[in-house]
Amino acid sequence: MEPVGLLIFTLLPAAFWFWLFARRDVHPEPAWLLWRTFAYGALSWALAAALELSVTVVASGVLMMLLVAFVEESVKLLAASTATRDREFDEPIDGLIYAVTASLGFAFVENIAYGLQYGLEVAAYRGLVTTLAHALFSAPLGYALAGARFATGRWWRTRGLVIAVTLHVTFNGLLTGGAGWEQLLALVGVLALMYALAGRLYARLEVQRKR
Repeated sequence: MEPVGLLIFTLLPAAFWFWLFARRDVHPEPAWLLWRTFAYGALSWALAAALELSVTVVASGVLMMLLVAFVEESVKLLAASTATRDREFDEPIDGLIYAVTASLGFAFVENIAYGLQYGLEVAAYRGLVTTLAHALFSAPLGYALAGARFATGRWWRTRGLVIAVTLHVTFNGLLTGGAGWEQLLALVGVLALMYALAGRLYARLEVQRKR
């Protein structure tokens, strides 16, 4: 395995997807806090991998898919939550920025693991598609973190986690449904819908920021 090629196919897509989301933040976050959140996201993959070993023993099929999605979204939420205690987390949109950053750290390490096991072709596909999917799964998590910090009400994190897990299971279900054009179109459609959802969450957060 060529290490330079593996880094290109894993790190560059993560950087691009981060730019795609972070460019909407009119008050950019400090680099040190973004890198720390990215690192926590990367470490959260190891925690998820350990937990998923137990999941594969006790479950299979749809239940296993659901439990894996729950584990992965939970550890990413935990990683992103570490930024909420810092004073730089000072506006609603920051929730999405840090949730996306943690998810990209998670996806980065996961893609390296898949690339080492299955080759550069798999790493390239995951870098372009799966990395974006992980970032989009995190949009409800970021909205929940912002809601818990800046808005009233309860169960923000629970609701965000439920939506993120639902998106994750839907995406994984399409991945395991075959390899035809119908599946590809459905996959692109789901990613487009998730991106639209993320856009709506951004718009709501922007309204809250201006109040």
